Amino acid sequence: MEPFYRTVIGLARTVFAAQGLKFTVTGAENIPAVGGAVIAMNHVGYMDFTYAGLPARTSKRYIRFMAKKEVFDHKISGPLMRAMKHIPVDRADGADSYRAAVAALRAGELVGVFPEATISRSFEIKGFKTGAVRMALEADVPIIPVVMWGSQRVWTKGHPKRLGRTKTPISIAVGEPIAPNASASELTAELHETMERMLRELQGSYVHEAGAYWVPARLGGTAPTLAEATALDDADTAARKARRAQKDAGTDR
Repeated sequence: MEPFYRTVIGLARTVFAAQGLKFTVTGAENIPAVGGAVIAMNHVGYMDFTYAGLPARTSKRYIRFMAKKEVFDHKISGPLMRAMKHIPVDRADGADSYRAAVAALRAGELVGVFPEATISRSFEIKGFKTGAVRMALEADVPIIPVVMWGSQRVWTKGHPKRLGRTKTPISIAVGEPIAPNASASELTAELHETMERMLRELQGSYVHEAGAYWVPARLGGTAPTLAEATALDDADTAARKARRAQKDAGTDR
């Protein structure tokens, strides 16, 4: 029993209802009722982690999400994240968060990971980091692929948030468990292929608006292509590294 986490979920569902969000969840039975598992999710919007936990409640499970350290440093969100036993990630040094995630998995927890690491501005599946798969291999637990679609319409990178009563439809699909029985590179490729297929299936049953910012270029929208989005991400990374180097240089003086 986790009264605090359960209360937060209850409050979140009240907010979702007030917003008129319409969830369609399939495959929730693929989340194991007991034991550890890596929950690997695609990332198209800032609110994804709040929606991704919904399928786990079918089996009365809670997901420990891996989130950037800055969220835990915030005076309001930090205490909430720690109380729900989420796992902070230091982008400059992720060794501690990796060990904490493996320990949680071995203890029978569900650990939520975004293998893309950051929001996909193209709304296509980006390249994957291998961390999610390596954790599953080390802890000897399955990987559960989860994809969602529509959450980018609520709040995504580079666009205003729409947190009012938007009645936005959001689709979530949970795939069958992937056993940790291959190399990290092979499993990462399998996970990427599986989630890409699942996402296209969700998109196929979703009504898209031609020319809309939240629709991939492939489907007639104005979102950047995957190549264009990758270039934007690379520029952001370079700028972040430059700021960090400048800050470090100032500290050394």
